[in-house]
Amino acid sequence: MVGALPQLMTLDEFLGWYPDGYGRYELWNGVVIKMQPTGMHEQVGGFLAGELFLEIKRLQWPYVIPRQAIVQPVDTDKSGYNPDVIVLDQPALAEEPLWKKRSTITQGISVRVVIEIVSTHWRDDYGHRFIDYEALQIPEYWIVDELGLGGRRYIGSPKQPTLSIYQLVDGEYQVQQFRGSDRIISAAFPELQLTAEQVFAVGQ
Repeated sequence: MVGALPQLMTLDEFLGWYPDGYGRYELWNGVVIKMQPTGMHEQVGGFLAGELFLEIKRLQWPYVIPRQAIVQPVDTDKSGYNPDVIVLDQPALAEEPLWKKRSTITQGISVRVVIEIVSTHWRDDYGHRFIDYEALQIPEYWIVDELGLGGRRYIGSPKQPTLSIYQLVDGEYQVQQFRGSDRIISAAFPELQLTAEQVFAVGQ
């Protein structure tokens, strides 16, 4: 028997439906996707959010790391991403039409860093999200691949745990990758004292 097709939603309908405080969801081409991260995934995300928060506090920067935020890709009202970690420029949020009521970002200029932690659906992080975050002109995108799951064209061969930082250069992402004892180099957080292996160790 063929089941009924799922009811497609617009982003506005999704945001109105979203059960705040009860799980994490995204909207992909009108379809609601429930995110079910592993404990390791959550540990790494929490660790990175904490480290970046300490830098923000130490430097007294006007940045904020929300518990959750939806990022709307350009030219669509059928999708919305829920990043693992996102650092926002608080003054820029005044120009975000959906922020106060819907915790939703529509402009890349509001974002300082967006971070995705790779799961078995690694193609989403290296593919769809990469394309959409670049199109939004988000200045810095981290892909934390602590299990080395990504394709060889993304993390090389042999595959190994890799932290990739994509930075906008003339409107396009250019990547720098970090492994082992490499100190993470971030344009958004230039004084950050953190190595790739310190990040990966949190989830082990």
